[in-house]
Amino acid sequence: MAQYRSFQPRPVRPWPALRPLPLLPGSVVDAVLRFHDQALDQGGGRTLLRLSDAALERPEVKQALGDLTRRAAGVSILWNEREGEIIRVLAA
Repeated sequence: MAQYRSFQPRPVRPWPALRPLPLLPGSVVDAVLRFHDQALDQGGGRTLLRLSDAALERPEVKQALGDLTRRAAGVSILWNEREGEIIRVLAA
């Protein structure tokens, strides 16, 4: 007959502290949707929308974004062409 060790529960480790992600203002998402100049087909009716460096220098984009212009450089929007809606907002 095999002998079993008595049950010893593992010590509980706390979850690592997670930093909350900074919120992305809606004005940045709106500007990317309105002024994007890069549209990369992802297949399945999905398109990745972005602002190029040249687009970020345009006066109307700077006016719409103000101090958030540099932040918009790291934002991409995955867009559903069939439904005409945002699937996901990706921010660096």
